[in-house]
Amino acid sequence: MHSFQQVPLQTLQWQALPDSSCLLGEAPFWHPLEMMLYWVDIPGKQICRANIFMGQVERWNMSQEPACIAPMQGGGLIIGMRDGIYAATNWQGELQLLVAAPFDSFQIRFNDGKCDAMGRFWTSSIYEPKDKAMAALYCLSGQGSTLHLSEHLNNITTGNGLAWSPDNSKAYFADTPSHLVKVYDFDLTSGELSQESVFCTLPQKPKDWKIDATHPEQSLASYAGRPDGACVDKTGNYWTALFEGQRIAQFSAQGQLLAQYKTPAARTTMMCFGGDDLQTLYITTASAGRTSDEQALHPQAGHVFFARVSDVGLPVQFYQQ
Repeated sequence: MHSFQQVPLQTLQWQALPDSSCLLGEAPFWHPLEMMLYWVDIPGKQICRANIFMGQVERWNMSQEPACIAPMQGGGLIIGMRDGIYAATNWQGELQLLVAAPFDSFQIRFNDGKCDAMGRFWTSSIYEPKDKAMAALYCLSGQGSTLHLSEHLNNITTGNGLAWSPDNSKAYFADTPSHLVKVYDFDLTSGELSQESVFCTLPQKPKDWKIDATHPEQSLASYAGRPDGACVDKTGNYWTALFEGQRIAQFSAQGQLLAQYKTPAARTTMMCFGGDDLQTLYITTASAGRTSDEQALHPQAGHVFFARVSDVGLPVQFYQQ
């Protein structure tokens, strides 16, 4: 619980991606065939992509919130929306409903999601009232049109932090309000999760905590944030965005905090590795719901930021339809 005070908060040479501002940026991935970065703005109801080399950002307006996306084998995207999972075979193409949401989409929507190495699409949900544990984790295989409910993860509030180890023997998951990340044994062939255990625990938010523009370093020191989106690097280290903590954290495969990096926005939401060498770290952030203190401290909140790192990431997995 005290490791965040023991590990120095480092800095990276962050740059903001021009014209990338979002209300709630999420679900970034680097497309290795297109050499483009993709992400979503959930409440903005947009899917975004950027040609990093040309500095051009394109936005695709949706009729409802797109929460998570992954590339499809052969082209296009699989998209977790509020009321179901959709596929589009090309950018701004026609949306095909693959499976309807198995819940009341007025209170619950899909949230964090990505594909495993077998091409299955996993997506968690979020129970928006947040007063009950009514969200879950689901898996969609390209061989069928049925969402499979995880027997381990069906009593959560805000599903996040989904990632797999490089050898696909472990799966990670976070229920954000719990301030902890769990790890599971993962059978890649069957897609089964087993042997749940706590991977890492983050300190709870202090009572009446808020970001103080007059004492920003005190705010940083008193609260590390709660686990949001995540990824794993080639070595097997787990990276998590710590929402409200103005940082991202890197943990070893054994759950030891290795490093923490200060970010240009308090509400960092998710990260991915990109570039042709997978050594550019991209982070999405949120601008919605900010206080005036946050606006003063982080005027570029909501943008995508990137920095070069010494660690090498894992490539995105494609949906096998």
